[in-house]
Amino acid sequence: MIAQLRGRLVRKTPTSVVIETGGVGFHILVPVSTFEALGAADEETVLLTYLAVREDALQLFGFATEDERDLFLLLISVSGIGPRLAQGILSGIRVEHFKQGVREGDTAVLTRIPGVGKKTAERLVVELRDRIDAVQRGTPSAAVPSMTQIHEEAILALVSLGYKRTQAEQSVQAILRRESGLSLEVLLRKALSQINR
Repeated sequence: MIAQLRGRLVRKTPTSVVIETGGVGFHILVPVSTFEALGAADEETVLLTYLAVREDALQLFGFATEDERDLFLLLISVSGIGPRLAQGILSGIRVEHFKQGVREGDTAVLTRIPGVGKKTAERLVVELRDRIDAVQRGTPSAAVPSMTQIHEEAILALVSLGYKRTQAEQSVQAILRRESGLSLEVLLRKALSQINR
């Protein structure tokens, strides 16, 4: 997985940027908050990234901070929230305001985000309330992957083994509701045994 890109900022718009590194220009989808944090064209820049793999496309998403990327990973773990909607949510609200809205069950705040209706807001509150504080301020140690990273890597591994994404998500989420602090290897083993029952 491409976790970070450092290079020359060639072009930027509120929803995407092009970064040239090693003679290759990478098109990266970004939330508005990341766009605002970037410097001018031709400056060197660093973006944290997430590569979304679909059957018909590879999309690279970029983030200015660990908080943004961690929240993005948490959002796409929610059933019905894809990478583009997660990008839209990050563009529509600051990380700390989103966390507060989820913690307090304030669906009115969440429905003000473009693309988030009442049912989606309710689902976000229900599925994320117990996990939202996994998105920490500051930069976590690179040596210890966050639970959101392990969660998403487990889902991607199951999808690459031929399971449907929804089936993989349901299995991984069910295990994480019962147990926490699992390594990727243990989580995968438990998810496989649950799916193959």
